[in-house]
Formats: sequence, C-alpha cells, structure tokens
Amino acid sequence: MLLSAKLAPTFDYPVLHDFWCRADELGFHSVANYDHFYGLVDPTTPTLEGWASLAAMAVVVRRARVGCLVTGVTYRNPAVLANRAVTVDHISGGRMDFGIGAGWYEGEHRGYGIDFPSPGQRVAMVDEALTLIRRLWTEEVVDFAGRFFTLHEARCNPKPVQRPHPPIVVGASQPKMLTLAARHADEWNMPSTDLQEWAAASRLLDRACAELGRDPCSIRRAVQLFVLPEQPDQVDAQLESVAEYARLGCEHVVLSFYQPPGDELLRRCAELV
Repeated sequence: MLLSAKLAPTFDYPVLHDFWCRADELGFHSVANYDHFYGLVDPTTPTLEGWASLAAMAVVVRRARVGCLVTGVTYRNPAVLANRAVTVDHISGGRMDFGIGAGWYEGEHRGYGIDFPSPGQRVAMVDEALTLIRRLWTEEVVDFAGRFFTLHEARCNPKPVQRPHPPIVVGASQPKMLTLAARHADEWNMPSTDLQEWAAASRLLDRACAELGRDPCSIRRAVQLFVLPEQPDQVDAQLESVAEYARLGCEHVVLSFYQPPGDELLRRCAELV
C-alpha cells in the first residue's frame, strides 16, 4: 500500500512549504496539491495557482513524488499543459505524476469566462487531450485535428525525464470517465467517502479494461480520502478505513487534508504504511 499526502494551495505559502517538507521527511510516497482557482468550501478563500505551486513543490520536496490531483482539462490548453508538465518533470528530476480530470466546478468557469461544456463533452475533451499530450511527449513533431483541439507541426521539447512519459493519473468515478481511464491511465484515483462506492467503480474499471483488451492489473487503483484535522472522530474513521480499502484492492491512498495537520497527526498517518 502506498500512502500520499495532499494539501490544497489555499493556505499561505510558508504553511504549504512546511507541509511539503514534513510529508517528504516522513516518507510519504508522494505529495500533491489541486488545480482550482477558488476555494472549494468557500469560493472566497484565497487560492494559489496549482501548477506554479507544483513547480515550487518540486524544488522543496526532495524524495517523494509530486503531482496535481487533478488538473482540469477545460481550463488548460493541452499542448501548453504538456509543456508545463515536462517543465515540472525536469524540475523534480523525474518525480512528477500527471493527474487530469474532466473538471466540475462550474462557478470558477463562469467567473473566469471559461466554457463549461456538458459532462459528455468534457469526457471527450480529456480523451482527446491525453491522446495529443502523449504524442507531444513521445514524438518530435505532432499534427492533430480533433473535435476540440488542433495542432500544426507542434513541438514539445525537451522531452520528459521519465520515459516514455510521466505516469498518467486519471481522476474518475462515473462510467464514461472510467472507460477513459481504462484507455489511458497508469493510475486511477477516485475521491471517496464510501467503501462500496469505490469498490463498485473499481469493478466498472475492470469491465472497461476487459472490453478494451487491457489487463486491469496494469492500472494502479487509488483513492483520495478527505481528512478534517479539526474533527478527531472523522480523522479516526478515515484512517481506520485505509485497511478496508486495501482489502478491496486499493494500492494507493491519498490523504487530502482540509486543514494543515499537526506534527503528531501527520506522523500517525505516515505510520500507517
């Protein structure tokens, strides 16, 4: 079982820096942030930009892997995103996981004047984006004419440190996105507060892999568990569930802290490994 730690960039930079350092020192598999422009609980919460803060994390974190869980396809041009991800991969020395999803927070799209297509269109955008991103990471020149994106003799140099490309993490919980994960993902992650919902989604992923002729064991199974340090009973319940997720086939647990954890709690979480 791999165990990772996540804190949204909704806190002052010194707080984030301290969390990254402590998680790295305690031996977590990876450290993560998220890619939003507004706070999720309160949209007025000051929020640092996800990929800029991820680049800083890649410098601060020296041993663990780093990643954005997950970036939104709707507000990230995929060719620019491919280049940005390569940059972070180089900064980290090849320790970046590339997380992507369909986006869901309509308020920040509306606020920034960004189109918010239907769920089906957003899934199709992720499919197309991952196709061209992988090509940009592995081919010298890319021409691409899709439904949403078009490239003309596009280049992405240098190539990633990780070959053939950084691991692709797809955030998904619904059938269409799970089918997309079966097609593209090296790791599947689902935010979850319910064991059986996660298990049902994992079975859907198995079926999608079978339909595509892919070995389901080639996709690492992961869950994101939300941890509220200010509610000790909630923390206890979430940490106790880790063993149950492992029993259901989960290989990677990402603990997403809603408030920066104290040293005692973070150490307690690290010891779960």
